Order: sequence, then structure tokens, then C-alpha cells
Amino acid sequence: MSDLNARHPWNHNDHFHGWVARRVRHDARVVLDVGCGAGVLLGRLRGRAGEVHGIDVDPGMLAQARARHVADPAVVVRMLRFDDVRSPDDVRSPDGTAPLEHPVGADVDGTSGYDAVTMVAVLHHLDLDEALGHARDLLGPGGRLLVVGLARVASARDLAVDVASAVLNPLVGLVKHPRRARPGDAGPDAPGMPVRDPQHSVDEIARTARARLPGARVRRRLFFRYTIEWTAPR
Repeated sequence: MSDLNARHPWNHNDHFHGWVARRVRHDARVVLDVGCGAGVLLGRLRGRAGEVHGIDVDPGMLAQARARHVADPAVVVRMLRFDDVRSPDDVRSPDGTAPLEHPVGADVDGTSGYDAVTMVAVLHHLDLDEALGHARDLLGPGGRLLVVGLARVASARDLAVDVASAVLNPLVGLVKHPRRARPGDAGPDAPGMPVRDPQHSVDEIARTARARLPGARVRRRLFFRYTIEWTAPR
């Protein structure tokens, strides 16, 4: 099975980009993608929002994202830690060091916060509780938090979903990448993408999410991912 996966590779994170983009409001003003990587999702989000911000701490990833969106001034890419972002203005600042003369979540035009905050394969790189709380605080009324994450296998249910994912994975690869991969072909992941093993199970993530984000929807997904969906009160 591993040989078949190698012959027909596909990107599990990109697979969920449509799920994320469809859940961003059509009238969104400004959206933040945390850990934007090579900037692939930024392009999908740009189709839904007037302005899109991407932040990352990896220079190689940022270089790819900037090159991808160099012609679109409405896509702003900055080297910033997530906990250093207090409002959209902090990302708009050319050096990422705008003076903090506003509370967390306040936007400079008199409205408040982001219309969506997205994270794909990022949350396990951050402190779970702090990151969810900070994302909540950055959202304006009615803003949406959309997370696609990786979790530790810790229960029979987790294992069952992982086994099903492993069985289906090569079939999806055949559909998405029918031509057999050849030596020297670019892989499905962006070059240099940082990796880290997840520390929390889906059940642990769900408990933390529901404590921080009342009403949050946490779901196990096929292909080794889970999702969190939450809408801030209006």
C-alpha cells in the first residue's frame, strides 16, 4: 500500500481547503490564515474576502507565499508569531510592529476584528488552550474560526478512522493524481514544510475547544485530520 501511495501522492491539507473557503462569508472584509505556509489557501480565501492576511514564522514558507501572491496587494504576508497579532493592523504594518494602541481584536477602521481566522495543520504547533483563546479574541462579531488539524490516536474510535483513511488513501490518490509519479517530480507538500507530531487526541481537543468556544463543532475526519468550526456571537 505504501508503494501505491508513493506512486499517486496527494496533499491531505490541500484536500480541506475547499471546506475552509466555503465557510468564510461572501461579504468578509479581512481574513487571517495562521501558519500560511506556501500560501496556497490564501488564494482560495482571496476569492471570498476583500483582504487576506497570511502569517508564518518559517522564512522559506514565507518566500513561497510572497512569490505566489506578489501581484495582489490585497494579500498581505508577514513573518509574525500568532500571539503577536492583536488586530488586522498589526499584519498590515510593513514591519509587523504596529504600535499596540488598540485592544485585541479591534480594527483600525472602527469595525472589530477578523471575519475569519483559519488554521490548517497548525494548531498542534501551538499551545492548544492559548491559541484557541487568542483566535476567539481576534474575531469580530459573527467571525468564524475554522481549523483543520492533526491529532494523536488515543482510542479505538481514533484507530478505526485512521484505518479507514489508510485503506481509502491510495484510491483517492488514483483519482487526484492518476499519472504515476516519477523520480524528480515535486511532492505533494511544499518544500521545507515544518512537521511536528501532534500531542493531543481529538477528545482532548474537543474538551478544550468547547471550554474556550462554547458551541464549537469538533469532528473527526477521514485522511488523518479533524475540524473545528465556531462562529463568534454577534
